[in-house]
Amino acid sequence: MSKNKQTKFAELDALPNVLQYPYKVLKSLEGRFPYRGVWGTKVFGNDHPIIIELGCGRGEYTVELARNHPENNYIGIDIKGNRMWSGATTAHREGLGNVRFLRAEIESLTSFFGDGEVSELWLTFPDPQMRKVRKRLTSTHFLMQYKQILRSPKLLHLKTDSQFLFTYTSLVAKHNGLEVLECYKDIDEEVSETSDLRRIQTYYESQWRGRGISIKYLKIALDNLSHTPIEPTEEVPWDSYRSYGREARNTMNQTNQKI
Repeated sequence: MSKNKQTKFAELDALPNVLQYPYKVLKSLEGRFPYRGVWGTKVFGNDHPIIIELGCGRGEYTVELARNHPENNYIGIDIKGNRMWSGATTAHREGLGNVRFLRAEIESLTSFFGDGEVSELWLTFPDPQMRKVRKRLTSTHFLMQYKQILRSPKLLHLKTDSQFLFTYTSLVAKHNGLEVLECYKDIDEEVSETSDLRRIQTYYESQWRGRGISIKYLKIALDNLSHTPIEPTEEVPWDSYRSYGREARNTMNQTNQKI
């Protein structure tokens, strides 16, 4: 581990707005996370709606939502603490009492939240996992977990650059009779520039925008998801720009053409 990462992890340990429960720690507790079902009373000290962001990365989206909506509680979740450090230190410095960060694996989500404890769930620019359905954060495997912890209306927000993930998730909704409340293929063309959806941008979003890639958005209610959900069988075209190796992607010429 680099010295910079070591420093960030040490500082992360000292931040009061960060809870660290990676799999090894959770296993040592036999899966008994102390705040499951009591985030409102024991962590935030109120009964405000709890909104979580999975794969929060640097935490920009979580922090900005918390700034704009003090009436809600926000939790950014990611396993990579060196990235989370940025948002956590910003939130602590600004005294944002409605923000917490949880360093943990997303696969353990139901160990951290009780049934119906969460009001809304955000996925901002997740890896589309074009090769591995089970790791895809909008696969039915994960949607079943989201449904369990969400209260009605069980709202899932997806903001993505990936046409593959956008199409796949739309098909999941279609095959499972899920209500799509909002659907935008290009938020710059379809959404007001004053809305949070356009104003709040993550580090990764700015990168994709710099390449001329349109930003897509879906808002889906998961209430109708059955206990035997259906995975789409259609072949969804891969994102060509994500099929390159990392070095090739980093040297791609910027383009003004929208994908």
